[in-house]
Order: sequence, then C-alpha cells, then structure tokens
Amino acid sequence: MKLIRKHILTTLLLAWACNCCVAQLLVPATKPNSAQQAMIKRGYGMFIHFGINTFNNTEWSDGTLPLESYNPTNLDPDQWVLTAKKAGFRYVLLVTKHHDGFCLWDSKYTAYDVASSPVKMDVVKAVSDACKKYGIKFAVYYSLWDRKEPSYKDKDPQKYINYMLNQLTELFTNYGTIGELWLDGGWDKKPSDWGIDQIYSLVKKYNPDCAVSVNHTIVNEEGKRNYTPPANMTEDNKYFFQYFPSDFRLWDPELAAKSDKKQYLHEGKSYYLPFEHTICISKRLNWFEKSEPLPTRDLDELEELFYWSTDNDNCLVMNVPPDQTGRIREYVANTAIGLGKRLNLSLNKPLPKNGKFISMNKPDYSK
Repeated sequence: MKLIRKHILTTLLLAWACNCCVAQLLVPATKPNSAQQAMIKRGYGMFIHFGINTFNNTEWSDGTLPLESYNPTNLDPDQWVLTAKKAGFRYVLLVTKHHDGFCLWDSKYTAYDVASSPVKMDVVKAVSDACKKYGIKFAVYYSLWDRKEPSYKDKDPQKYINYMLNQLTELFTNYGTIGELWLDGGWDKKPSDWGIDQIYSLVKKYNPDCAVSVNHTIVNEEGKRNYTPPANMTEDNKYFFQYFPSDFRLWDPELAAKSDKKQYLHEGKSYYLPFEHTICISKRLNWFEKSEPLPTRDLDELEELFYWSTDNDNCLVMNVPPDQTGRIREYVANTAIGLGKRLNLSLNKPLPKNGKFISMNKPDYSK
C-alpha cells in the first residue's frame, strides 16, 4: 500500500513539475522567449517533403498506397543536407510523417514505415546525422491527421493522442536535438481533440527551446474557425489562438504583411508570436517532387521572397524536395545554392536585411 501511495505521489509531483515548467514558458509576453529567440536566429530553413507520395506523383494520399511503391534507387540524405549547407540554410525541416501516416523512421507503433518498405534506411536518422555533420539545426514536420492509423477514428480522442505522443517520444529521444516541431492537418478534427497541450508539454520536457506550432494557428474569434489571411493581420491583440499553446504562427503557404504584428490573444492575455513562411522553390505549388521536372522560381523572385519573409523577426522555410531516386535534382539544388551565393549567406554571420522590395514599387493599374 505504501508503495502504491509513493508511486501516486511521485507521478503527481512529476506532473506538477512538468506543468510548472510549461507554465513558465507560456507567460504572456511582448518579447520573444528563448525558443522564439533561437527560431528567429535560425531564420532560414530548407523544407524537405519526401515519402510514399514522392513515388506516386501525388501531394496527398490516404494510407492505401502500397509500401512496395516507396523504392528510391539512390537514397542520399547526406546530399540533401550538404545542399542545404551550400545554400546557406540554417536548419532542415524534414517531413517525418504526412497525412497518409507513412513514417520515415522505424516506428514501433505502425508497420506503415520505411522499415517495412523495400528501402529500409531510417531517413530521420540519416538526416539528423547529416545535420550534425554539417553544423545545421534539425527540425521535424509531423502530421496530426493520420489516414492510416486505426485509433485515429476512435470515439475517444485520447487513444489517438496517445499514439501521437508515443511516436513523438520516439522522434524526440532517438534523433538528437530537435529545434522545431511543425504540426499540420488540424482542420480534420476539433482543436480540442488533438491534445496540443499534451504534445507541447512532451516536447518541452525533452527540449524547452524547441519551437512548436500548428498550421492555421490563428483565428478571428476565440473558439470559432473563421480566418483572416496573414497579409491582413496588421493590428496587435485583435486575433486569437486556435491552437494553444504555440510558439509561432503558421499559415501555409501565405505571406505575412510587411507590417506583420506579433501580439495574439488567448483567454484575455496577449502572447508574442513570430511567423514562419513556407514557399516552394518550384514555380508551381509542389511539395513532393514529381517525375516530371518542374521549373524553379527565378532568383530575382526568390531574393525578394527571402527578404520579405525573414524581415521583422520572421522566418522562412523553402521546400527543396528530393526526387524518386532519393536525391535533389541538380538544377533544383543549383537554384537554392545560387540564391545563397547571391545573398552571401553564411552560418557564421547574421542573415542579410533590408533587401529591395521591387513588387511594392510597381504601379497599381487597378485604380
């Protein structure tokens, strides 16, 4: 009986300590906390979409694509991260699991992963190791929405939340320091059904300076799902968290205003939130690389997008996806590297500021 009481007391104390730690990180603020400071300092990252969708020429799938279709012939995550270094990216943001549920690591909680495919390389480990090798920070994307996992449809939301917590524990305990967690797919359930507070607490337990957010972070009214585009959010303390807690704002693939504001409300209190932009290096919206080569954006456009997106203590991740061989195509890599050279990017110095915003100076012919 004493042992049971001791176990209960220990559990309660651990829970209390964890909650106190998280509470300290979530105090209302008008300046960035340590996780946000680290994020702002990174500033410029390479998004990597790669998975079973890559081999089926699709952006989204429903968990029914055969494992045998994931079959890269020359899988080379080291080339991905070396490209990132040469291009001047400060971090790599890897899609570890998209909406289809296919995992790029050997997860104990699903058979729909690389370990069950023809090419069993643990891609998460390979990318994490390459980031350490080249001195680049490592970040992960993880989809809340899972169209494969049976517990996702259970009437009790906690069963699927536990599944996510188990997988995120794998990611945060087996792959070194993770600087950012980018969550997606929240539109498929009520915000309260995702256990965001539990996810946030778990992440902060392993790395207090890991920045966490969910796509479509902010809404017009508390508790209602109506939105204002980030480009029109030009007033402090007018908009509200949809997913709380979060360390930054996401609205993929929208651009924030040049006069982007940082103060957002939750239960009557104001919190500081920077914005992370997401763009594709290709001229059309293309996250998972297709078999047909697509043209990349011109360097002039990418340069302006860089300055716009990293201005005002905001961040930018640019999607540079590997193809079906498992490598980034040479012309795509050269575009990213070319932009880095034009901007004279280096890991050893701050990101350049005060670029020219050509599009802002063009005449408005609509008047």
